[in-house]
Amino acid sequence: MSIELRPLRLPDDYEAIAALLNTCWSEPCTAQRLEEDDAKLYTVGHTYLDENGLLAGYDRTRRVAVTEQDVIVGYVWSWRAPWTEPGHLSNTLIVAGEHRQQGAGQLLLEHVIDWGTALGATTLVTDVWDDHPDALQFAERRGFTVERHAFQSVLKLDRVDPIRLREAETLKLLESEGLRFLTLADEPGEESERKLYELYKETLVDIPGYTGEVPGIQEWRKWYLMAEGYAPEQVIIAADGDNYVGVTNVLHNQLTNGMYHEYTGVKRAYRGRKIAQGMKIKAMLLAKERNAAYIRTDNDSMNAPMLRINRSLGYEPLRGIYRLTAKLRDVARIAARN
Repeated sequence: MSIELRPLRLPDDYEAIAALLNTCWSEPCTAQRLEEDDAKLYTVGHTYLDENGLLAGYDRTRRVAVTEQDVIVGYVWSWRAPWTEPGHLSNTLIVAGEHRQQGAGQLLLEHVIDWGTALGATTLVTDVWDDHPDALQFAERRGFTVERHAFQSVLKLDRVDPIRLREAETLKLLESEGLRFLTLADEPGEESERKLYELYKETLVDIPGYTGEVPGIQEWRKWYLMAEGYAPEQVIIAADGDNYVGVTNVLHNQLTNGMYHEYTGVKRAYRGRKIAQGMKIKAMLLAKERNAAYIRTDNDSMNAPMLRINRSLGYEPLRGIYRLTAKLRDVARIAARN
């Protein structure tokens, strides 16, 4: 069977791309979501080499692999955001199961190599599930190595007793210390969003594995306050007076009736006081009120405090994901031999 690459034809290709992504992503997506995300993005990228000679700026490329009948069997998306680590390109590459080992993956990767080389990129980054040995082997044979390991975990809410949660000692302790819990819906407006952004700015850089720059406030609003499943009443904030000291943001997936911990962070000066645990308990209560089926989260293997909190609250481990990196020149050299 002959397979070749072609540019995307939008909006016609959204359905097929969503179907491919749903074989890989842990939360389902739709063609509508992909189209809405595209509408948030630039139409023309802008990249340059910084003072250290490393790729900076933002841009993206996408291609699909198709059969002779123009059936989409593979997809690659390579990109960098303004806050991506200098020199790096992030990548998603998927081939339909029945069409693997037929050259589609190699063709998609070669497109990334050509595009990244022309831009002046130095490093490629991607993720694979830790229970997908074929994908890991494909990447390792082409020069990628495991940099980090992250874990998924899930809490099934039919096992949660809301009465017990409301009486949790952690909540009582934090409230006795003068902390209050609220949501962004309780204090809407520009000032609250700016305080929340400053909290993200401080805490994002402390996430294990986070190596990029913090996005500007407009980009942050676009990707954190306009994400699918977002609602201001689901942004749970811990406050000391008027000072926002902790946040956990949970997204609702209507397709699965599940909730996802998109982010949890606590200011450095307030860590060690069980604030993150208190916010997660509040998120569990919120999910119970919404009659959600579960809450899911992802944590880096190096984030021991958050992993301990999740275990203490009854989260059960699921499969994990490897973050892989490779020098672009090494991947190009190996590809040239194949």
